Amino acid sequence: MNCTTIKQGIECPFMTGSGCSYKGGICHQIVEQCSGCKRTTQLTSGWYCTACPDPSVKWKNGNCNLASHVTLETAATKAKLNPLKASKRSKK
Repeated sequence: MNCTTIKQGIECPFMTGSGCSYKGGICHQIVEQCSGCKRTTQLTSGWYCTACPDPSVKWKNGNCNLASHVTLETAATKAKLNPLKASKRSKK
């Protein structure tokens, strides 16, 4: 259903026939960590997330799983090589 509260005309999964079913009845504005994300949109009343009605909850326990501007850094650990086995392998 299309939103009739803040994001007027935008498709919203929380909208029902009796109004917004999200807690408080409205979506909340983005938090500072959301700046730069592709999922944010500017409306007349401020900046809002198109994927989540309350972005502060997504950032509560670390990075938001929907954030398009956050990249996960994986530490590539180099496996320790036994010099004795390496010398045997090089002889083959």
